[in-house]
Amino acid sequence: MRRRSVIWVIVGLLSLPFRLRAQPAKGPIIGFIGTTSPVAWRGPVASFEERLSELGWVPGRTITIDYHWTEGREDKAREAAEALVARKVDIIVAGGNAVAAAKRATSTIPIVFPVANDPVGAGFVDNLARPGGNVTGLSLQATDLAGKRVELLRRAVPGLKRLAIMANLNYPASAKELAECEEATRALGLEPVAVGIRQVEDIEPAFAGLSAVEALYVASDALVTNNIPRIAGLALRMHLPTMLGYADELNGLMGYGPNTSALFRRAAEYVDRILRGAEPGDIPVEQPSKFELVINLRTAKTLGLTVPPDLLAFADKVIE
Repeated sequence: MRRRSVIWVIVGLLSLPFRLRAQPAKGPIIGFIGTTSPVAWRGPVASFEERLSELGWVPGRTITIDYHWTEGREDKAREAAEALVARKVDIIVAGGNAVAAAKRATSTIPIVFPVANDPVGAGFVDNLARPGGNVTGLSLQATDLAGKRVELLRRAVPGLKRLAIMANLNYPASAKELAECEEATRALGLEPVAVGIRQVEDIEPAFAGLSAVEALYVASDALVTNNIPRIAGLALRMHLPTMLGYADELNGLMGYGPNTSALFRRAAEYVDRILRGAEPGDIPVEQPSKFELVINLRTAKTLGLTVPPDLLAFADKVIE
């Protein structure tokens, strides 16, 4: 009977889901806080792991990556940061919306952000050249690009007079981008219409309250990025051409910004340097030097828009 009981215990343990069994970590542990979802960040994460492997850090063989996904929620970011600190990971990689939670959870574990809208304004680092502390990474320059995005959208939408600007007011960098966008809109002789949201449940009512606007600008942050298909779908239903923050977001009419997959590859190099002994506070925060414009002609056709040839010629990628 004792032997039979032991056999059933072993069978029971083997039937447990793989993620519940104790798995020894292989090499240094990277704690990864994805601020959206695995689907939304599929491409960037693949680029991150690929570059790590090229540098000798092969996930599952010479390094362990502990992924957590927050879907744009601050409470999940806080829980993820606390869990990773309790596990005593060697380094934390966190998207911009989760950096504050990670920084509150630890002042000693190095933190690298692959993307952040305004790292100095948000208080992640002291300055770009010498971040100080335990945080460094790559800036999106989101607020600096607001004027260019508005100008591109105006070129694509004839007769644009009133521009709706959607932003997550709970995220300081997004609120700052909203202010920059409003200023740029007025400078071009257009009327801005602020559309503030704070949670996913605010998105649909925000659209219901829109009237007499001809286009939509969407400020970048995790809450918005995690719900881009929903936002783009609602905008299309209301016949609104949409400008998005990332060049590799292919919903909406246009996207202008740095290529996030390239930023994640660069973040892997930051991780490599820190794991080999560099101090995060001594590694400058990089700003992107290349920005890409993507135009979705399928969306343009649905909207009945004819994109000017000179704007198409300026685009880095055209979706047909």
